[in-house]
Amino acid sequence: MKAIEITKPGAPDVLQLCERPVPQLKEGEILIKVHAAGINRPDVFQRLGQYPVPPGASDLPGLEVAGEIVDGNLDGTGFVKGQMVCALVQGGGYAEYCAAPVRQCLPAPKGLSAVEAASLPETFFTVWSNVFDRAHLTGGETLLVQGGTSGIGVTAIQLASAMGHRVFATAGSEDKKLACEQFGAVRGINYRDEDFVEVVKAETGGKGVDVVLDMVAGDYVNREINCLADDGRIVIIALLGGAKGSIDFSQVLRRRLVITGSTLRPRPIEFKAAIADKLVKNVWPLIEAGKIKPVIHSVFPLDQAAQAHTLMESSAHVGKIVLQVR
Repeated sequence: MKAIEITKPGAPDVLQLCERPVPQLKEGEILIKVHAAGINRPDVFQRLGQYPVPPGASDLPGLEVAGEIVDGNLDGTGFVKGQMVCALVQGGGYAEYCAAPVRQCLPAPKGLSAVEAASLPETFFTVWSNVFDRAHLTGGETLLVQGGTSGIGVTAIQLASAMGHRVFATAGSEDKKLACEQFGAVRGINYRDEDFVEVVKAETGGKGVDVVLDMVAGDYVNREINCLADDGRIVIIALLGGAKGSIDFSQVLRRRLVITGSTLRPRPIEFKAAIADKLVKNVWPLIEAGKIKPVIHSVFPLDQAAQAHTLMESSAHVGKIVLQVR
């Protein structure tokens, strides 16, 4: 099969088209003939040598795919050969074939193309796991999304809004601020011109938000504490602003705040399978009803993975970047 490999840590041009054997299936896996694969920030970190591949995972990049089931034991799974699915994988997505744990596969939502379906797993698994399971966003609570026009950001805005929550979102330009509002945020915040702490406090009558989805960390965390409501939660999913920062622990104690975080890739199949079940039950109906829509910024052919990574690193995109495999 054709695949994209990382020839050495470095710039996007280290991504090269190669020939690899079709994956051999392990117990509990199925083989997917890949039609499209999503590009995600962890792929960039892996290419740079900053994100080690979990033991036993493919060294090929790519954490989400959509395509056709062509092999594997499907007894009792509810899937059939030839069915179009999308899947969260530990690696190997940038290829014509990919092995996926069957319990991390979901039926491709009705009405979506393969490109659209491939844009779903990584962001929806991540947002559900962190915003709803870990940070427990519930009832009439409010959410602040940092980086609202990233793939994660667009998903978080749409999903939380569709589930009845008021959402605020930061972005780096006026156009992106407006895009956040088009996706469902009640207020986009241009962080280059506005202080998100001041805006959030003003928009919530001084209360602050209940949950912050943070992919920046660093010095942002203390500012996020200042715009949290009592009993508020910050959930960190990336460290784009650095791994260290200063925190006012007196507020954490006095106002019963929670600062948490997680990474999804190394978690066991059972953990991800539980998320998959929740997505099929709670989110797939919203997608199929058109209440949540995939947002695709650009599509590249497989052999242009380097150009796709260049776009990802520029942060000029709004929504997802996807590789078209077939």
